[in-house]
Amino acid sequence: MFALRGAARAERVFAYGAAAGLLADLLFGDPRRGHPVAGFGRAAGAVERMLWRDHRGWGAAHTVVCAGGAAAAGALAARTVRSSPVASVALTAAATWAVVGGTSLGREARGVGSALEAGDVELARELLPRLCGRDPQGLDADGIARGVVESVAENTSDAVVGALVWGAVGGVPGLLAFRAVNTLDAMVGHKSARYRRFGWASARLDDVAGWPGARLTGALAVLAGGRPREAARAWREDAERHPSPNAGVVEASFAGALGVRLGGTLAYGGRVEHRPVLNAAGRPVRVGDVERAARLSRRVCLLAWGVCVGGRMLWARRRAVRAGR
Repeated sequence: MFALRGAARAERVFAYGAAAGLLADLLFGDPRRGHPVAGFGRAAGAVERMLWRDHRGWGAAHTVVCAGGAAAAGALAARTVRSSPVASVALTAAATWAVVGGTSLGREARGVGSALEAGDVELARELLPRLCGRDPQGLDADGIARGVVESVAENTSDAVVGALVWGAVGGVPGLLAFRAVNTLDAMVGHKSARYRRFGWASARLDDVAGWPGARLTGALAVLAGGRPREAARAWREDAERHPSPNAGVVEASFAGALGVRLGGTLAYGGRVEHRPVLNAAGRPVRVGDVERAARLSRRVCLLAWGVCVGGRMLWARRRAVRAGR
């Protein structure tokens, strides 16, 4: 199994390691204690305290130090174990488990959905901030359900598919760098008075890093959602109207795939936003759509593993053919 050579060994290391990491996520979810992403967040916060200035340049330095440090740590770890295929697979599995969050995403979504199905809207409002940053107090049951579906769609890309894409491209350093960039955007990428300039580089880099994963997520939602024409139409007609270049793609494709209408008015941190409606031909979101969104997310994540592994192997084979010429 592990008698691998050259590029073929690297491709199979990623395939086996990513599969093992996704299986660990499926079985155990996120680590309960000592989560590496939380540790990275604390380190990034310490760097921020040293570097913070109300200036884009200092924010860019913060991004380079933190994201670059994560990538460098991954490269050093991969180099240390590269002579052992078993250790390389184990490292890839550990990195994948650390950076993906599909099981926890589904668990949190279903927790809110269960509260709504039980008629406990107050509990659902209490749980919603675990998934997204919008204000829950003014939302009714269907509004909360809509927020959950939108969060599941966006985080399918951010928490799983995007990481797999960059893992296929860059191995362990790619996995860690993507999660570092995504975490930095969550920490400093929002448009508050403190971070409007300092967080600009992290936000823009997150847009770039998330671009391929969002498109793959959208395409797989079209294929796996049961309404390919509606999902493709919603993506084509509505995605560009969303303020985020990546969230618009995944939310529109999920909306079409589920046959529901997303977008509209919402509130973040006391700030009201009027976002465009995605898939206006769909019906309003209902409580039962939370479970449907979670199932679609799982299908998309599993398909993404296959696409990323297959794409990496095809690319390696193409390079080998060219080298043979």
